[in-house]
Amino acid sequence: MSLEIFLKGDVYYGDVKGKIPHGKGKYTWSDGTVYEGSWKKGKMTGGGRITWTSGTTFEGEFCGGYLDGFGTLTNPDGSTYIGSWRMNIQHGLGRKQYSNSDVYDGSWKEGVREGSGKYDWCNDDMYIGNWKGGLMCGRGVMKWLNGDLFDGYWLNGYRHGSGVYRFVDGSYYFGTWTKGVKDGRGMFYPGGSIRCPSSKRLGKKKRSIKRSLSDKISINGFFKELGRISSKRISTGGSVREFNTDILSYTSDEGESVDDDVGESLDDKSIVVCEREYIQGVLISERIKNNAGVLYKKEEQRKFHMKEVERKSSLDIFEGHKSSYLMLNLQLGIRYTVGKITPVPMREVRYSDFGEQSRIRMYFPRKGSQLTPSHSSIDFYWKDYCSMVFRNLREMFKLDAADYMMSICGDDGLRELSSQGKSGSLFYLSHDDRFVIKTLKKSELKVLLKMLPSYYKHVHAHDNTLITKFYGLHQITLRVGKKVQFVVMGNMFYTELQIHQRYDLKGSYHGRNTNKDDIEVGTTLKDLDLAYDFHMDKSLRDALFKQIKLDCIFLESQRIIDYSLLLGLHFRAPEHLKSLLEPPDAFHKLQKTLGESKYFYSYYYLELFNNLENYCAFLGPLRHVDHSIPPKGLLLVTHEPSSVNTEPGPHSRGSTLRAFSVGDKEVDLLLPGTARLRVQLGVNMPAHANHKVSHDISGSTEVKLYEVYDVVLYLGIIDILQEYNTRKKIEYAYKSTRHDPISISVADPKFYSKRFFNFLEKVFPSNT
Repeated sequence: MSLEIFLKGDVYYGDVKGKIPHGKGKYTWSDGTVYEGSWKKGKMTGGGRITWTSGTTFEGEFCGGYLDGFGTLTNPDGSTYIGSWRMNIQHGLGRKQYSNSDVYDGSWKEGVREGSGKYDWCNDDMYIGNWKGGLMCGRGVMKWLNGDLFDGYWLNGYRHGSGVYRFVDGSYYFGTWTKGVKDGRGMFYPGGSIRCPSSKRLGKKKRSIKRSLSDKISINGFFKELGRISSKRISTGGSVREFNTDILSYTSDEGESVDDDVGESLDDKSIVVCEREYIQGVLISERIKNNAGVLYKKEEQRKFHMKEVERKSSLDIFEGHKSSYLMLNLQLGIRYTVGKITPVPMREVRYSDFGEQSRIRMYFPRKGSQLTPSHSSIDFYWKDYCSMVFRNLREMFKLDAADYMMSICGDDGLRELSSQGKSGSLFYLSHDDRFVIKTLKKSELKVLLKMLPSYYKHVHAHDNTLITKFYGLHQITLRVGKKVQFVVMGNMFYTELQIHQRYDLKGSYHGRNTNKDDIEVGTTLKDLDLAYDFHMDKSLRDALFKQIKLDCIFLESQRIIDYSLLLGLHFRAPEHLKSLLEPPDAFHKLQKTLGESKYFYSYYYLELFNNLENYCAFLGPLRHVDHSIPPKGLLLVTHEPSSVNTEPGPHSRGSTLRAFSVGDKEVDLLLPGTARLRVQLGVNMPAHANHKVSHDISGSTEVKLYEVYDVVLYLGIIDILQEYNTRKKIEYAYKSTRHDPISISVADPKFYSKRFFNFLEKVFPSNT
């Protein structure tokens, strides 16, 4: 039955049920807005069309009075959206054409671009890849109008992480980026000197995207199929020009396929390679080589080897079971354990909370049970050791349980690191880089359980401890009996800054160097590879060595050896070289094409001294160097809690450090044009890195030339689960007959601790 109903200036004409709209009808509001379509119990539900007084129209599906389902929104400015909606917000797959003729075709979440999608700018630039919070984030390919192309990782609209930059002239740059600029080491192949292997060797390399909203967007080539990212963010308006224009091109037709096949590689002897190192976009050093075919071959062999390692680790972790099962099992188990222990009221730990017998055990069948959810992995048993102890440790480390679960157990999952440890351990990284998960040997599990009571007391007594922070200890057992133990640790390199170099320092020197041919981006170097010593503020250094001493005493008391200092270096570009920053659209032209050359852009101290006293006198005022020699790239300023992030990190929880150079006040580190960071022990610690370049003697005067860099240090003590047991004593007895006993890594805990401490005093010399 159709009726006309008047209500406070509004008019409805159509089907009713009990004097409320139900069925088909037209509703006109007093402000002129008109809806015509289906109704259910007084609310717009089903198909319909609504026109607002502004001229905006929507035609599609409604539910409960909301735009909900599939529909088309048309605005007066000419912009349109065709796709999925949820409660008046764009959500799901959709295509939006902006008023300036930009077009986005892909996934949406809560009104912003999120997931996989393609964005076409009106000037013919194009991006295909992952989005997060409305910005390019994750894997993606960017094509520029000028013919350049970037294939790699993005963060908040900037190139960030590893990637490949291809120039229109056929040149390639393989390297890393930070916030849109090159940062770290990379390899440049000039156009004409090298070509990518053809599809005959690597298989078909095409990127394609179809117009259908329901089709999957896929990109194959330098990277695998795009993953997905989930996050919350708001904003939908306008064009998305929120990235640093800096790059690339590939051919595209209406079929929208892009082919990177550029032919067979040339003769190895004709290959020219340029090794480059950048710091915040400034070219610091480069080495040019021709006849570099061997280098190129080694790189290709390395890539193949890495693929083999990934294939084996992902397919053979459980005698044929996929590594992805292992990661899923971990997430299921940790979610269950943390969810079970968190509601329990906090209390002091007891003696019974420690030891191998203190554990939670649960069976996770694939079909699920009353206590466990169904899952797509294989049946497994989960064991959580010392749950109350680790719950208290997480509280002590100021880690929120919900954040911990979201970091490890969230939708984005874990990432398996491609390189395995020397012991054969597997490493996983949480999606936000906060936590590292490492597989343990049974002997390491026993050591950790044995030392856990003392470890608990030590970290409770020393907020600034540099020792690895443990967050959980677990074991997965398959029904066939295979067992794998895991420990969850804080990532010492969790920072927004790029870590340019990594060192693992033990204080020994036998076998403690890295083959130069094996060094690549991300390689962790060793003692003999370290060519720097680091000079820092007196108070910062005093605090550092006070804690190192305390940590060494603890490890010695537990008869632990083989531990090391993990040191990460972030180099700052010298301020007077910032003018050399490459513009975003700069082309990389070789300045030389023959032979081999190497040149450094850095600043130097020229020292003239006749004896050690003069040398020490020079080092003393290093903290108070004039701004012009060298220019300050790091500034210590009085700590302001409101200006920095004061949330505890996965590796740090101690107080803000005090600096002698700022009147012994708590300080922040100011990086001009980059960030302001809270200085804590082992985190965001500024220093000067001195590198001796040359040495000459002229008459009675000794001349030394030093490179001096501003660096930010990240450090901590790792690998603390090796006891000095009978096997290690036998190893020491055997090796000491063949090598200098002082040089070998294995040693008595007391000697190991002393050697370790003394070595670090040389790495971080005193300025007084």
